[in-house]
Amino acid sequence: MMARGVLLGFLIFAALGLAGCDGKQAAGSAPPPPPVTVARPLQKTITEWDEYTGRFTAVETVEVRARVSGFIDSIHFKDGDVVKQGDLLFIIDPRPYRIAVEQAKADLERARAKLDIASLDLERATPLVRNQTLTEREFDTRRSTQRDAAGAVASSEAAVKQASLNLEWTEVRAPIAGRISDRRVDAGNLITGGQTGATLLTAIVSIDPIYFIFDGSEADFIRYLRLAAIGARPSSRDAPNPVSVRLADEQDYKHQGKMNFVDNVVNAKTGTIRGRAVFDNKDGLLTPGFFGRMRLFGGKHDALLIPDSAIASDQASKIVFTVADDGTVGTKRIEIGPIIDGLRMVRSGLAQTDRIVVEGIQRARPGQKVTPESGKVEAANQ
Repeated sequence: MMARGVLLGFLIFAALGLAGCDGKQAAGSAPPPPPVTVARPLQKTITEWDEYTGRFTAVETVEVRARVSGFIDSIHFKDGDVVKQGDLLFIIDPRPYRIAVEQAKADLERARAKLDIASLDLERATPLVRNQTLTEREFDTRRSTQRDAAGAVASSEAAVKQASLNLEWTEVRAPIAGRISDRRVDAGNLITGGQTGATLLTAIVSIDPIYFIFDGSEADFIRYLRLAAIGARPSSRDAPNPVSVRLADEQDYKHQGKMNFVDNVVNAKTGTIRGRAVFDNKDGLLTPGFFGRMRLFGGKHDALLIPDSAIASDQASKIVFTVADDGTVGTKRIEIGPIIDGLRMVRSGLAQTDRIVVEGIQRARPGQKVTPESGKVEAANQ
């Protein structure tokens, strides 16, 4: 019995000892607030470049159509060639038009002969009407005949010019310089000319210079107007503000151009306004239809810059996490701008005195405490 009592007492003592150990471990298990790196935004005078997406378009685009009808005699270009203005492209069978010119010239000679006779008759009648050998009525008739003959000559001269012009139009020449498309008809085909229903022969697009068309947001347009009103940035309607473009396979904005047009209305459906820049294209690299990413000069001003990694998304809004003096995490909604010197520009919603989480953003929870560690926001070119 004594041995059983000793054993029971030992078990109770061991149980109480284990309970005491568990209590001490539970009391000391609360972890410290997670560490995060905080820094104040970098304030810097910047040259802002707004980015837009667009495509290149030709300054001039011409569909080549014949002005006269006929059979295609010959073709004088290679598909895809670069042509100069005035280069011969097609020849339409000129023989019917040469005959028309000859006929018009013959009609002109006939009309001139009649005018000569009528003029002589009128000249002879002038002294006769003075001595009343010829009646006034007869004299008026001869004068009217002479005027009618003169009108017939003028009409025949116009017919000769029209026939000569039609003959000239049998040679279809390039109306502009640029790169030509492929032929749409082959030699031997009958084509229709004229002002309506004319057969499409080919098309030409100009090469140098070339346009870049893009759509800017209504908010950006209003901002540009405000800047122009205070003299901080000239309007692209009045000044050739600089732009630069990179192509789909390029990293740098190496193609330099300038603005030359802003539309007069904002599209009510999309809330955008159309803009246009012009680029030199001496080497012909920039081709109509190419996609490009453009940067437009947005003016110089003071701005706050933060790392892009410090920005989180809250549905459609952008937020940053701030840390108060007592270590409590808060949030601020911000409006962001473009990347400048490797940092994201903040247009509004943030103060220069705010401490934001720049590293360890995944450990920051609004309303909870963190252990802030000082950091610094630095631009890429510093």
